[in-house]
Amino acid sequence: QVQLVESGGGLVQAGGSLRLSCAASGRTFSSYRVGWFRQAPGKEREFVADIRWSGTDTYYADSVKGRFTISRDNAKKTVYLQMNTLKPEDTGVYYCADQTGPFSEYSHWGQGTQVTVSS
Repeated sequence: QVQLVESGGGLVQAGGSLRLSCAASGRTFSSYRVGWFRQAPGKEREFVADIRWSGTDTYYADSVKGRFTISRDNAKKTVYLQMNTLKPEDTGVYYCADQTGPFSEYSHWGQGTQVTVSS
């Protein structure tokens, strides 16, 4: 079983930056890809970005392209989400989860970290 713990959320003004971390523990050798998702109040959870533990494949939602950067530190078993030029619509709870294979569902969801962007 893989455990994922998010951190780094907070309150920031529009135009500001935050860096989120997703620390993995447990059977991390079974983890293939880690993704970031977010859920705003009253809205469904949506995909933000993901990255493979090996290789250079990264994917971003159109709404965050050019502003967010996902990266990883394999030695620390941590995936980061650098968020720049934040907008009020980026507000929400940010979660990370992982895939055990290229066609598997995301699972092992973390508890989430709150990001609030004030206008």
